[in-house]
Amino acid sequence: MTITAEHVAGYQAGTWKLDPTHSEIAFSVRHLAISKVKGTFEEFDVTVTAPENPADATIEATIEIASVNTKQPQRDQHLRTSDFFAADEHPQMKFVSTAFHPNEDGTFVLEGDLTLRGVTKHVTLKGDFGGITTDGYGQTKAGVEATTKINRHDFGVSWNAALEAGGVTLGDDVTISFDLQFVLS
Repeated sequence: MTITAEHVAGYQAGTWKLDPTHSEIAFSVRHLAISKVKGTFEEFDVTVTAPENPADATIEATIEIASVNTKQPQRDQHLRTSDFFAADEHPQMKFVSTAFHPNEDGTFVLEGDLTLRGVTKHVTLKGDFGGITTDGYGQTKAGVEATTKINRHDFGVSWNAALEAGGVTLGDDVTISFDLQFVLS
C-alpha cells in the first residue's frame, strides 16, 4: 500500500526544523564485554523537507563531533582524537536520506548515506512517527524516534585494547538513536 498524506494524521507539507531543546542524538557501544558505554552529541541540526507525498520526504542531519558527551571528560577527549572520531580532521558526521518508507501504523524505514571520518556508507534506520500537534505557543510540532546500528570499523574507527581476562575493551557494533522533535517553519 502506498502511504499518502491522508494516511498520516495531521500531515503538513513544508520544511520542518529541529527543536533542539526537545531532541537528542545518542549512541551506545559494548564496553568490557559486560555493559554498554552511552553518550550523546550536544550540537546537531536536522531538517526534514516534507512534500505533498510523505514517501518523498528528505532528511538531512549534521552532527558536531566535538560535542560528544559521555559524562566523562577524559573519555570524551579521547573520542575526539584520531583513535576514534578524528574531530580535528572530520568535525562533522552527516546523514542524507536516499529513501523514506512510511507505514500506515506510524513506523517507517529511512535509508540514507552516513558520513563519518570522511567515509560514507549506506545505513538503514527504523523508527516510529510520534505524530503532529500544536504546542501552547501555536507552533506545529512533529516527533520521531529512529535507530540504526553500524559497525564502527566500516568508518575507520578501529581502536581497541585487549583485556587481561580475554576479549577486548570495545564491541564492534554501535547503536545510534535519534529522538527528535521538529517545528514546521
